[in-house]
Amino acid sequence: MLHFSSTCPAGKSERSLMEKVIVAFVLTLFGLALAQTEVRLWHMEQPPHRVERVQSLIDAFNAANPDIQVVQEVQNWGEVIPKSLSAVQAGQQPDILFTIPDFTVTMKATGAVQPVTEFANSMNETHTFLEAAIEPYTYEDQVWAVPLYGMVQSVWYRKDMLEAAGIQPPTTWEELLVAAEALTKDGKYGIGLPGSKSLYTDQVMYNFMITAGAKNLFNDDGSINFNNPNTARAFQYYSDLFKFSPPDSINWIWGDAEAAFASGQVAMIIQFTTITTFDQQTTNAPDNLGVVAIPAPAENGTRGNIYYSNAAMILTDDAEKKAAAEKFLAFILEPENYGSFLNMEPGLFLPVTTDGQDATTFWSDPLTVKYEPQVRTMVDNSNYGALFGFTTGSVFDGIGPISAQNLLSQTVQRMLVDGDTAEEAVAWGQEQMELATE
Repeated sequence: MLHFSSTCPAGKSERSLMEKVIVAFVLTLFGLALAQTEVRLWHMEQPPHRVERVQSLIDAFNAANPDIQVVQEVQNWGEVIPKSLSAVQAGQQPDILFTIPDFTVTMKATGAVQPVTEFANSMNETHTFLEAAIEPYTYEDQVWAVPLYGMVQSVWYRKDMLEAAGIQPPTTWEELLVAAEALTKDGKYGIGLPGSKSLYTDQVMYNFMITAGAKNLFNDDGSINFNNPNTARAFQYYSDLFKFSPPDSINWIWGDAEAAFASGQVAMIIQFTTITTFDQQTTNAPDNLGVVAIPAPAENGTRGNIYYSNAAMILTDDAEKKAAAEKFLAFILEPENYGSFLNMEPGLFLPVTTDGQDATTFWSDPLTVKYEPQVRTMVDNSNYGALFGFTTGSVFDGIGPISAQNLLSQTVQRMLVDGDTAEEAVAWGQEQMELATE
């Protein structure tokens, strides 16, 4: 249900929308209806409750703007990239397409992505984007997509398991390793880490690269900056920590860690969120779910974590459609609407604007209220985020093949599966990245 600003008199906003709907209907009856600009929106938020929430916002926007008709067309991540490329070739691309940084680079190469610099600057002046949210879409002196919602990784832990072992929530690498070892006993494991060739492993590994001071995959000239002592340090630490992860975690993909955490098999995991799973699959009280920032080395460490924003590209060069698309995105980012948008998945999607972080509509969702301390920690962690390949102020095409081939997780496997030292694995990773970007 759409939430309206608490500053409006009760029922006034609802009456205003209803009046507009009635006026539009009457005009239609008399053949005087406004000519409508149709805006086709593609997004990949497939779960029915998310689709329903997006539709409720579209309905409210369309009612308030009878000259515009936004239509959602739900896609899936497994098919959207080739489907989008084909649509561009056929001249049938949507007007708005939800995206992530890597996808934007791919679509930009088609020439269909329109710069949204002026509009993004306007939204920034009004709402103030988090730097980590807007940075991956800002290059070549333009902004290529409008940030909408963020996702951040943190360390999630079961308070009862830590308290039973007399362990405090870890804040450093050293504390995390000691805690993981102490909690690994009696068929339980201190931490659950992925070791598969997957985006999941790429991302979890990158958290430790950030905190070790190795967040830049590229040098300023676009050459690969992977084989260095800080990267090797991060990979060695991952190998050490992995000793206290379940044996089958070498094959884990998304969801496996949450299942192990909810069942009590592991005491800690690194994930975007586990709030919904914890709430639905355990009988634990909300205060038994703990969350802290990704620990950093006690010496020469850097606070940080993987974070990226999902954004919206505009793919039409039609002036009316582009203006209508921008009007809809501005509607979404208004604090009185924004919380309803974010809470299509409470406890996962985070505000990308400073006024969104304070929006009553965001904090009033029942699940968010129930887990407010955890969500506030996530919001705080999002201010320290980074994404591999998007940290130097320039975006290089090489990030596409590096990400597509999961070269970070392949490097992890060189240690965990093939027995390479961290230095050997990182040297191999450098060679593979150079070959992939030739």
